[in-house]
Amino acid sequence: MSDNSNTNSAGTAPLNSVSYSLYPARRRGKHKIFIGMAPGVGKTYRMLEEGHALKHEGIDVVVGLLETHGRKETAQKAEGLEIIARKQYPRGELTLTDMDTDAILKRCLATSRFASTPQLILIDELAHTNVPDSPREKRYEDVEVVLAAGIDVYSTMNVQHLESLNDLVARITGVVVRERVPDRILNEADEVVLVDVTPETLQERLLEGKIYAPQKIQQSLDNFFQRRNLIALRELALREVADNVEENAIATTPNGQFCNIHERVLVCVSTYPNSVQLLRRAARLANYMNAPLYTLFVADPERFLTKEESLHIHTCEKLCNEFEGTFLRVTNSNIANAIAQVAEKYRITQIVIGESQRTSFGGALLTRWQMLLKGSLTQKLVRLLKNIDLHIIASEKMVSPK
Repeated sequence: MSDNSNTNSAGTAPLNSVSYSLYPARRRGKHKIFIGMAPGVGKTYRMLEEGHALKHEGIDVVVGLLETHGRKETAQKAEGLEIIARKQYPRGELTLTDMDTDAILKRCLATSRFASTPQLILIDELAHTNVPDSPREKRYEDVEVVLAAGIDVYSTMNVQHLESLNDLVARITGVVVRERVPDRILNEADEVVLVDVTPETLQERLLEGKIYAPQKIQQSLDNFFQRRNLIALRELALREVADNVEENAIATTPNGQFCNIHERVLVCVSTYPNSVQLLRRAARLANYMNAPLYTLFVADPERFLTKEESLHIHTCEKLCNEFEGTFLRVTNSNIANAIAQVAEKYRITQIVIGESQRTSFGGALLTRWQMLLKGSLTQKLVRLLKNIDLHIIASEKMVSPK
């Protein structure tokens, strides 16, 4: 984010373009997010704990914004770490405070001129809405500025603050969450850590006064902190982090091979009439596995489809969309290689193809003689595919009208 991309309501320059523009970042900072199912699971404590460990290793660790909410254990954990003073915003007889992003940039960039030590800023409550008239509306926008300056950031948030889950969380808890973070912030993070406790443990912490003041305990237990709510929120948090891991990292086996964490189903359709049947079978398989569905059509570059064949492929694409799948169309004279390439690109774990005496794919018909000379599509795929299950679906016999 450039330093002139945002202005406040008065049209003034954003967040003091003074210092950080003078020292352009060598790289974008890395972002690590600690996420939990609800307040009190220990996200801030865990962030501070890791901050201390990194400081012990020689990293320049600074607390940009800390929200203790009166929790003694959290405040004690912050001891020994440098904390940037909050910026004050006078409002009549009141004075509001918020994170001082200018001060964070000045502190870190001034230090970075004299040392190559990596720098880390700890910023609590990513979903926070800033004080009115701040240079930016949301705290996550300030975090993006800090990252753009080449400074690493650790931050915290709860799963109910994720934008795409807003409606679902409202249905589960009856609470409409006003402070939200775009999904892209979580998706673009370099690392996402789930800080998890059981619903029973969280309720115990609440009763012991470790989360809210005594006068708010019973109200919280009767509303947001009901056990059924916590169970559902925990499942959302677990699923969200698992999906994030699947998108950003692939597990490796001891011998260095890649393996997928989640199932992904690919069905190969053609101009052959059984393609619609295959697609439905694949959709049922994907639904059973709670997996995304991909539909692939490989077009022969040396052959044009007839009007009837084009309509048939369009029907397959429309059906794929109805199943909320992704339709892929590639051009390749080598069908098996095309399937293998798509399977690798989309990290496919299950492939569904049709079986018949004459295998039709992409408009190309393989006769028995061709299969003997070149090998069938199934045989080629078995040789090409590693760690992918291949489902060969028998075609239904077509009954000729009498």
